[in-house]
Amino acid sequence: MKAIRTAFYTLCFAVLLMVPAFASYVDPSVTTFAIQAVVGVVVVAGAVIGVVWRRAKKKAMEVLHIDENAGKEVEDDLVVFDETKPEAEAAPEEAAVPEVAAEAEKAEVTE
Repeated sequence: MKAIRTAFYTLCFAVLLMVPAFASYVDPSVTTFAIQAVVGVVVVAGAVIGVVWRRAKKKAMEVLHIDENAGKEVEDDLVVFDETKPEAEAAPEEAAVPEVAAEAEKAEVTE
């Protein structure tokens, strides 16, 4: 079995040496694509490792009965209502008056 494996590897190496020089040309666009593929694999691997690490950490903390929020202080949500109304909301009729006056001036100019 070892002789067959050695013969196979020798044959593969001989075939690689017989490849003509012009067949080894790599276009710049192929290089760019290869770089993008490698970067994509690295990003996906990082995301997968991050998710697996977070899940494993959460599971380990549950098994060990550790609460990561035990020492944190939580502030209450404050909601403040302002009872005073701005003047524009208090008198919507007065806010519309300048628009009516501007339309009346336009009508006078065109006549």
